[in-house]
Amino acid sequence: MDRYLIVSPHTVEECKKAIHQVHALGYITHFDWGCAVGDHTGWAIIEADSEAEALLVVPSFERPKARAVRLKKFSPEEVRGMHAAS
Repeated sequence: MDRYLIVSPHTVEECKKAIHQVHALGYITHFDWGCAVGDHTGWAIIEADSEAEALLVVPSFERPKARAVRLKKFSPEEVRGMHAAS
């Protein structure tokens, strides 16, 4: 399974609905929110088999605006290899 960063923006008007639906989907503890400081976005890191599967944690009305970015950690060996290739 891969790890994905979910970025799920919503408007001020959609805020309560977005948070309630994420709660109803069972993912409220996975998300961090910027709403309290005026950035109406939710962020989460999710394990999933695909981008489409990762986006299922986002309420359906938000999915057209949401993104799922596959994450990769680099090992120290990979970093050393990058420098050697330069």
